[in-house]
Amino acid sequence: MKHQLGLVFFLGCAVCIAVVQPTSISELLINTPLGQIKGSVIHSRLGKQIFSFRGIRYAKPPINELRFKPPVRVEKWEGLLDATKDGPLCPQPSTEPVSEDCLSLNVYTTKLPTEGEKPKRPVIVYIPPGGFYSLGGSSAWAGPNYLLDEEVVLVTITFRVGSLGFLSLGDKEAPGNNGLKDQVEALNWVKQNIEAFGGDPNSVTLLGYGTGAWSVVLHMVSPMSQGLFHKAAALSGSPTGAWPLPTNQLELAKKQARLVGCPDDSAANIIKCLRTKPYNELGESLPKFKEFGTDPILIWSPVIEQDFGQPRFLPAHPIQLITNGQFRKIPFITGQTKDEFSNIAFNVIHNQTLTKHMNEEFEKIAPIAFLYERETDFSKTVSKTLKTYYLNDKPVDNTQLAKLTQLYSDALTGFGVNRAVKLFAEYSNSSVYYYQFNYQGRYSHFYTPESNNTVPYGIVHHDDLIYLFYIKLFPLFTETSPQEIEMVTKLTKMYANFAKTGNPIPTPSEQLDNVKWEPFNLNDQKYMDIGNKLTMFNKLNNERYSEWEKLYPLSMYQKNKHSH
Repeated sequence: MKHQLGLVFFLGCAVCIAVVQPTSISELLINTPLGQIKGSVIHSRLGKQIFSFRGIRYAKPPINELRFKPPVRVEKWEGLLDATKDGPLCPQPSTEPVSEDCLSLNVYTTKLPTEGEKPKRPVIVYIPPGGFYSLGGSSAWAGPNYLLDEEVVLVTITFRVGSLGFLSLGDKEAPGNNGLKDQVEALNWVKQNIEAFGGDPNSVTLLGYGTGAWSVVLHMVSPMSQGLFHKAAALSGSPTGAWPLPTNQLELAKKQARLVGCPDDSAANIIKCLRTKPYNELGESLPKFKEFGTDPILIWSPVIEQDFGQPRFLPAHPIQLITNGQFRKIPFITGQTKDEFSNIAFNVIHNQTLTKHMNEEFEKIAPIAFLYERETDFSKTVSKTLKTYYLNDKPVDNTQLAKLTQLYSDALTGFGVNRAVKLFAEYSNSSVYYYQFNYQGRYSHFYTPESNNTVPYGIVHHDDLIYLFYIKLFPLFTETSPQEIEMVTKLTKMYANFAKTGNPIPTPSEQLDNVKWEPFNLNDQKYMDIGNKLTMFNKLNNERYSEWEKLYPLSMYQKNKHSH
């Protein structure tokens, strides 16, 4: 979609009183506590003007001596900040521009303050997915064109990923979690500056997807994020599954060192040498961390930080913090797509080498593919149990496709999300809402190879995002795509309602199929099935998730008996 700057003529007054008289029709200028910003105008799906401010720096560039350090607050600037295009992504393999100077965010609004009126709209801060090693908040992946037909302010953030964001040596030089501390700094920026964009700093909804959803749950328990947001939506991800949250990732740091020709003999030498390497060398080395096809889909992860006198983002396992009541008790939405990561099962079954490898060394490969601890007796027990339950102890082949897709889906998303919804329902006094996204549209992030990649296999990871954000891989849905528009309208309406009221359907309406979204509780375990129609059901995939609950009982975390 072109940025139609020529159509800003009516902005003259909206902005001149607000802030400054635009020097020409195509300029959109506003004042913020940090300085003056120039934005641009784009248009929503329904033709509303969206005032777009992109690539705004929220922390100092994490370069030179600031590499591998927590973010440092940005200072006021002189002159005019040009915020008319996306900032670069953080270092990663990408076709989009990449730079180490990448700590920026985008703000989108349809109503700016004027002298006569100071709008205070609910703010949605979006933490993008990407496995903690890729993507970012750029408009190519999170365009505002759908959500901004609702009266909200949208902020999308880019934070450090891969070794630059998550290096953790288990010492005071690199305790870990810098990418998550970047997110905290972005939330601080929102608190201090969002009023200048017509947003309400006292009504901030944190919405994340995939590892962005992991981040949301971690912010709910992190002492560093307290008071910075008021509602939370964690879509298709949670750190409460089988993944063992370590206290450091020293072995991974050693591997990163070796990949770029650094010594791996001591933490001090690793970090000293990694500081000298060009950022693109670190970013581009990512594919070499893959061990089995595209697996593992999680490499660098949050860590439970040891105390070296630094502010700790994550002082204990989130399950322990939640069961101890140490978390924000705020309205919460979580859920998943029907088929989540089932596309990875296709990769395995359509590749003879991978199939053979998985069959011959299931106990070794399963923890890499399904993200649980490796090479322990407990790990072997988990592998055996999963192989029996999902695959009936048979070899992986074409006949096992449906079962393998379920295993990937449950291991990588379903179990963790289901556990999170149960934990928050039990320990929070705020409403918890649960869903399954079950709408089979014409577009998907995965099409079956048999159909020449034209027919979606199912509803995989990211497929609901197609209706919440304009993603450049897909067409911008207009009146010519009525079925997509219906889902765009439903999803954007429910998340905007949630941002405004803490309830996705405060009053049933025809637009939302006259249904009441009942909160989840442990007795009936109700969830919303978001399909062609919105329908309430209960006990999502109950039998499958109880297998995981037997393997990973809560007592394992509460008493810390089981050391990973």
